[in-house]
Formats: sequence, C-alpha cells, structure tokens
Amino acid sequence: MSDPHALEGAGALVTGGGSGIGLAVAARLAADGATVTICGRSQERLDAALAATHLGDSPGSLHAWSADVTDEASVAGAVKAAEANAGGPLAAVVANAGGSTSIGPVTQLGLDEWTATTTLNLTGTMLALKHGAASLVRGGGGAFVAISSTAGSLVHPWFGAYGPAKAGINQLCRQAADELGPSQVRVNAVCPGLIRTDLVEFITAGGPVLDSYRENTPIDRVGEPEDIAALVRFLVGPESTWLTGQVISVDGGQGLRRGPSLAGAIEPLFGEDGLRGVVAEP
Repeated sequence: MSDPHALEGAGALVTGGGSGIGLAVAARLAADGATVTICGRSQERLDAALAATHLGDSPGSLHAWSADVTDEASVAGAVKAAEANAGGPLAAVVANAGGSTSIGPVTQLGLDEWTATTTLNLTGTMLALKHGAASLVRGGGGAFVAISSTAGSLVHPWFGAYGPAKAGINQLCRQAADELGPSQVRVNAVCPGLIRTDLVEFITAGGPVLDSYRENTPIDRVGEPEDIAALVRFLVGPESTWLTGQVISVDGGQGLRRGPSLAGAIEPLFGEDGLRGVVAEP
C-alpha cells in the first residue's frame, strides 16, 4: 500500500502535466505528499486539470505554471516557479511533454514536422534535465524521470521522427545518470506502450492499428495513465535510491513481440508503393 506521507516535503515539477500521463503522475506524487507543479503551454488547460483533480486529505498539493518546453527561458522559469511553490530546490522532475507531427515513409518525411517532433521530445527533455537537474543537485540529490516510449527501442514503422527522438531520450538519460550519480541524482526513463490518452484516441477507439497493438501485447488491454504513474512514483521515491540509468518499459509485454503497424491507417494517404519508399523523381 502506498504511503501517503512518503514524499512529504518533496518539491516536484511535471512537464506536460495538463492531461493524460503527466496529470496522472502529478496526482500520484501529490497524493503521497509532494508539492507538485505541473506545466504546459495552455494555462486554461492547466487550471482545468487542477480543478478536476481531488487530493482529499493528502498532505501534498498541485500547482500550475504555463511553460513551453521547447523554449529554454520558459523551462528555466518553470523550474524556478516549482522551487518557489516547494520552498526550495526540487526533489523530483518528470519530463513528460511530448508528441508527434511527423508520420509516414522515410522517403516522404517533412523536414518541418521532423524538426518540430525532435525539438518537442528530445530537446524539451534535455532542457527539463538541464535546468531541473541543476535544482536537484542544489538540493543534495533527487530523481529525474523522462517519459520516453517503446518506440524508442522497438521498431514502429512509419512513425517518422517520434521513435528516433525517443531513442535519443533513452541515451540522454543513460549519459546523465553517469554524470549526475556523484551528486546523488538518479536519472531513469520510462517507456509506455499504448496508453489511453487524448493524443491516441484515434487508435484506442478501434480499428486496424489497435488490432495490431493488441495482437502483439501478451497482457491484452490498453494501458492506463495510472500504470505509468505507479512506476514513476517508485522511481522518484525512497524505495529506489540505488536505481539509475535504466530504461524501463511499461507495455503489457509488447516489447517481447513487435511494434504496431500503421499501414491500415496511412496506406490511403501514401499508397501501397509509397509505404515501401517509392516516390516520384524530383
């Protein structure tokens, strides 16, 4: 059973905390006593998330700060705001903000979409690590957790920049774990499989892509944000003080088989030949 006071007095920042996995993580940390600041680009969405989250008698609390993780000054400001809410340096930082606008065969990927996706996922995580880890070091140690994806290690055809960006996050966390260990800062990555969030509702609603996920997942269900929040809570808590540099999948066992196929959803856009890389000569 979770200890409602295990994180009491700990300050935390969760990027992309306005919905889905980020909000579930923030609520779980606050339920165990942490003072959690969530950040995202929409203040309206953040405020709605706070209003909809009920912590009951928990000693923890939730706060909101508008920030864009692709803007360094904005990320630095979010860390300062989280420190102010907590009354000192942070004990936990969770880099959850991510997403993708890049999809399709490698021979037809748009550069703008590629850049936007890698910037949001990889650069956004790096900025949260750069400024968040500095706060953890000032406080004498703590935990940084990046929300990556099974797409970072398991091939997901036609996912564009998303998988490579998540692979970069995994390696960034390994590198940072080695660098920051002497300062008692632990760095780990969590790789969700298919999780029921607004971003992938077009998949979880049903169809060939969902079928592809399910036929390759031994525990045959869609994951929930709380499945990810449970592991993140462990990784930032006192139970995992000798665990760092790990990339841990929470995917119902999908990593034992193969990634999903988007073919049924995107073949109408690119054609059968397009999916195998055929393009007209320039």
